[in-house]
Amino acid sequence: MAMLRPAISLLLFMALVTGGLYPLLTTALAQWWFPAQANGSLIEINGEIRGSALIGQHFSEAKYFQGRPSATAQAPYNPQASGGSNLAASNPQLTQLVDARIAALRAANPQAAHAVPVELVTASASGLDPNITPVAARWQIARIAQARRIAPEQVAKLIEAHTQSPTPGYTGQTVVNVLQLNLALDALKR
Repeated sequence: MAMLRPAISLLLFMALVTGGLYPLLTTALAQWWFPAQANGSLIEINGEIRGSALIGQHFSEAKYFQGRPSATAQAPYNPQASGGSNLAASNPQLTQLVDARIAALRAANPQAAHAVPVELVTASASGLDPNITPVAARWQIARIAQARRIAPEQVAKLIEAHTQSPTPGYTGQTVVNVLQLNLALDALKR
């Protein structure tokens, strides 16, 4: 019994430190130093939460930019079912899905260049990716300008204004957040 007392004491001490004190400390520091990120990077407009900058949303109307396809179960961009399609590149089902997505995008964007950006037809590993590249955003300009009856140059300026480059530049890819871009489109004065 004398040998068990130090082991049990150490177990209780470590459970208190790693299961209680450390999480409380990191939560308090996160709320103090990075409150927006610690609370989910929520986007709020006029007191209404419109979404998170970290989780994509499904946009299907012609007047909105579309993001990467979501492979989450049941509903697109379901954060409770995050995950990729898990289909291998050699799987015929993946080829069929990509071909169907390409056909749908070409039908919805007849004025766009023939080559569809790959990220618009393939899901990300999480199925929740909120960003696309500026190339994929520019590919959709003609459809959005026509649907909103605005100049394509105005849509292009919005893309440029919402393009985010990593710092330092070699650490990632330049992206555009689809939700923030679509909210900026809705805020345009006509």
